[in-house]
Amino acid sequence: MADLTGDPVVNRVLGKFIKRSSQGMVKFGVTMQDNNAPAIHWIENAQEELMDGILYLEKLKWEMNNG
Repeated sequence: MADLTGDPVVNRVLGKFIKRSSQGMVKFGVTMQDNNAPAIHWIENAQEELMDGILYLEKLKWEMNNG
């Protein structure tokens, strides 16, 4: 991926967003813009993703302190 900004960290994150978007298009066949799922769908998906993120952080924290 070309450097879109002068910050390599931002460029890596942007690349991941682009890759994830492409994977979503393959999996769901629709852009987020065109996905007309009800609001509750987006809320529930966000909650699930955030809960997973907390679990990942807790695992890493435990490994850093006990590993």
